[in-house]
Amino acid sequence: MVTDVTDRTEIDERYPIGRSRAPMSPADYPAMIDSIAEVPNALREAVRGLTEAQLDTPYRAGGWTLRQVAHHVPDSHLNAYVRFKLALTEDAPVIKPYDEARWAALPDARDEIEPSLRLLDALHERWVAVLRAMSTSDFERTYMHPENGETTLSTALGIYAWHGRHHVAHVTRLRQREGW
Repeated sequence: MVTDVTDRTEIDERYPIGRSRAPMSPADYPAMIDSIAEVPNALREAVRGLTEAQLDTPYRAGGWTLRQVAHHVPDSHLNAYVRFKLALTEDAPVIKPYDEARWAALPDARDEIEPSLRLLDALHERWVAVLRAMSTSDFERTYMHPENGETTLSTALGIYAWHGRHHVAHVTRLRQREGW
């Protein structure tokens, strides 16, 4: 697994592995894809054995609960998967942004996490197959985000490789702090 942080003594709980590092070179793509492939198992392992009360604990003051994090990762990665497929099949499509905080406040974000973990398994199986089949030139294809502008799939790959590890670290860091 690729890491973004080295020898940090003070950890910002919002960004326990640091902030996303993009852009990257084509030589980085295989490691980034492997990182995305590892997310379902890493998240499942991170939440394994947590009680309902522990799942309903925020990972930091003012942050989402671990349950919300477990639902957010597949929500976010589902949007990413669709963005990749749109960019691979259309010329610079305009993508639909979504309000992550409002999605995390919907009733399904308070439900059992197992369906979201299963969704993440299936989603990543499909997404990683697409990523591994992409050519170097495919990673230069773009989509347009109405608020953030043009994004290459190379940049998106780096963002989402970081994103999964980022949220797994939210869970594991809280477990460490609480001794769970």
